[in-house]
Amino acid sequence: MAWTIDYSHSEVNFKVRHMMISHVHGSFDRFSGTVNFDEVNPINTSVDVQIEISSINTNEEKRDTHLKSPDFFDAEKYPYMTFKSIKVDVIDESNAKLTGDLTIRDLTRPVTLDVEYLGKQKAPWGVTNSGFSASARISRKDFGLNWNVALESGGWLVGDTVDISIELELSEVMTPAMEAK
Repeated sequence: MAWTIDYSHSEVNFKVRHMMISHVHGSFDRFSGTVNFDEVNPINTSVDVQIEISSINTNEEKRDTHLKSPDFFDAEKYPYMTFKSIKVDVIDESNAKLTGDLTIRDLTRPVTLDVEYLGKQKAPWGVTNSGFSASARISRKDFGLNWNVALESGGWLVGDTVDISIELELSEVMTPAMEAK
């Protein structure tokens, strides 16, 4: 069944180590895609998402500009990162592993998201919504995001490991037959 992303209740976030002593948090504020969530047989679920690189937001304009530059994402040349699911492995009634191809810049690598199904509710205005949380850990270097600066005391300015967290609320797409009921 087709679902649309409820953008006002969904977010794509990340965090990465800074100077080996803290984390920088950020988000991508614009994304789009299709989700065909099969409640009865979740292994048939498919996800195809595009994330707009220029929407990166770390609450620091200079850093965001640098992240959009060729040193990192090269947003002018590669305006989107994409995720296209390949398979779903159901763990239990609320948890699954969603494996797909993540493309950043011109590199595509398999990534597995740990997904938690948070349930479904009928909203007061008649639409049925479903909620999900997902997370993954990737190496930015696997996607050609290699820029860094060595620190005087040892270590690096930017960590290699990036933690991704996604909160996704979907709204059921009403078909004419559903609307007639």
